[in-house]
Amino acid sequence: MKEQKFESYFGRKIAIDASMSIYQFLIVVGRSGTEMLTNEAGEVTSHLQGMFSRTIRLLEAGIKPLYVFDGKPPDLKKQELAKRYSKRADATEDLAAAVEVGNKEDIEKYSKRTVKVTKQHNDDCKRLLRLMGVPVIEAPSEAEAQCAALCKSGKVYAVASEDMDSLTFGAPRFLRHLMDPSSRKIPVMEFEVAKVLEELNLTMDQFIDLCILSGCDYCDSIRGIGGQTALKLIRQHGSIENILENINKERYQIPEDWPYQEARRLFKEPVALSDEEQLEIKWSAPDEEGLISFLVNENGFNSDRVTKVCSYSSRLQAFPKIMLLLFQYLLSFILC
Repeated sequence: MKEQKFESYFGRKIAIDASMSIYQFLIVVGRSGTEMLTNEAGEVTSHLQGMFSRTIRLLEAGIKPLYVFDGKPPDLKKQELAKRYSKRADATEDLAAAVEVGNKEDIEKYSKRTVKVTKQHNDDCKRLLRLMGVPVIEAPSEAEAQCAALCKSGKVYAVASEDMDSLTFGAPRFLRHLMDPSSRKIPVMEFEVAKVLEELNLTMDQFIDLCILSGCDYCDSIRGIGGQTALKLIRQHGSIENILENINKERYQIPEDWPYQEARRLFKEPVALSDEEQLEIKWSAPDEEGLISFLVNENGFNSDRVTKVCSYSSRLQAFPKIMLLLFQYLLSFILC
């Protein structure tokens, strides 16, 4: 793991887990209690505002973002999705109670817990990104798995997300905080899976077992075993099978019909588009007319800002490749 400056990714192609970003935008952008950023029709636009601003920041830094959207979740994730649904239902009830008594702190807390990324949110962002000239990939299943596949095949330099599942799917490089606003002034944390394994003294198979023991979306964890205990047990026994043979069954409660083997298989053999199935990934000039129609006319964005961004992006696309390479070299020299 190493800290990097945001600017150091100039010229890099980065795969981004779109759903995670959209979820963050819905929670943060223009939100105050139950009030959210909307257009004149009352439709929520927080996700569009966040996606537009954050993507522009990446493009202005010379980064080439590629957004990956979730497809059909694996059957093994149904239990986790049911838990999330239940938590949102509980939060909705708690929010109603907080509104009734006027508790602003609880209203703020519980309103965020009711947020769900919908198909409409995803479709809006796909339309926006395509109008911006930014490539979009619709994964057949988990976005993190597709991001990892893109990184493995060399189509992108790294995967950017706050959810580290892409590392478990074997992404060679993983970035945290790349999408954070500049005001937070947090360095980008870059992880290389090979170095992570070396520092932990684990094989990739053992790392996957460690992640399953520590908790994942595909099966319950063993009650009483957290991250540190899981690492200790993996180093001592080498695999979940050996741990189960030697674990104190009275101390640790193993879930009934625990599908850890199926979870392991999902991480090792994820459903993702192959190199042949992936369409050619291209970044293009923005569709200025389309963006103005969508953002300004339909969603009330500032016209001058959208026009200015379109003009800047067009000039960036037209910039000769040799000059981009030269600028990248000079920038890396300055930052050293």
